[in-house]
Amino acid sequence: MSKSKVAHINHQGVNLIIVPLDDSFEWKTPSEKDEIIGGLQFCASSAGLAGTVVPVWRTPSNKMAFIAPPNWHPFFKSIDLQFVYANINKELTCG
Repeated sequence: MSKSKVAHINHQGVNLIIVPLDDSFEWKTPSEKDEIIGGLQFCASSAGLAGTVVPVWRTPSNKMAFIAPPNWHPFFKSIDLQFVYANINKELTCG
């Protein structure tokens, strides 16, 4: 079982499940990233959390990276990891 603290927020009427991940996520292959995101999305849905999972992580240059639909990029470029951690309000337990 893995546990993930998440920020479940509503931004402009859209539910987002922002999941801070370990910095090593940066080095995963695209297929590994897709598998992790899919697992988190399934887990969130199973837990009754509405919204789209958006993983975030710290890059080697100490910036926040994310994987989100292009129309959400302006929002995610306007926030940082401090914002994410300040908005942690749920914990997912995935098995």
